[in-house]
Amino acid sequence: MKKESTRLLDDLYAQTEININKAISTWQLLSNAQMTAQPAPGAWSAAQCLAHLNSYGRYYLPAIEKAMATAANTEPSVYFTGSWLGNYFYNSMLPQSNGRPKKKMHSPKNHQPGLELNASKVIQEFISQLELLGRLLTEAQMIDLNRAKVPISIAPFIKLKLGDTFLFLTAHINRHILQAERALEAATGNSEKAVTAAGRLVLQP
Repeated sequence: MKKESTRLLDDLYAQTEININKAISTWQLLSNAQMTAQPAPGAWSAAQCLAHLNSYGRYYLPAIEKAMATAANTEPSVYFTGSWLGNYFYNSMLPQSNGRPKKKMHSPKNHQPGLELNASKVIQEFISQLELLGRLLTEAQMIDLNRAKVPISIAPFIKLKLGDTFLFLTAHINRHILQAERALEAATGNSEKAVTAAGRLVLQP
């Protein structure tokens, strides 16, 4: 996948803003019972979906900041070209046309959310992480997205290009926001659909 760097970052920033507005305007207004209701035994609640995302953010956001700091003196790249591994991770996160995941994945044990959650705290952390992601996307306009590298969480000796990491992280967030919406609909009867609208802003390779 080859994309103009500025357009790529602008599109990912727009998705991040949509997700922030969703969390602030909708999820913050729901009760703890609504956010923690499981749609079925063993299925994640909306709060669990966000807690899962928070666990990834605690790893990737500092890792991105570090990668950007080490590449601070690089010239911004006009175009970003995704690596084969980055494209694989990104595509694995994209939903089908109906918003459902293409395939189910097992979450690593250290990223599996607990059952007893304070939904308000989970949402606040989620919003804070998205705000930081938005800032990093803005600052990345001055970074070479091809040269800066970020170690992946499951195998830190493997590194992805900064652009690949932004794409994967945003697609992963969108994937679980859709899952959270399905959980709320099943558990509470709320038929509202995710503002992210699955692939509306997702960049296709």
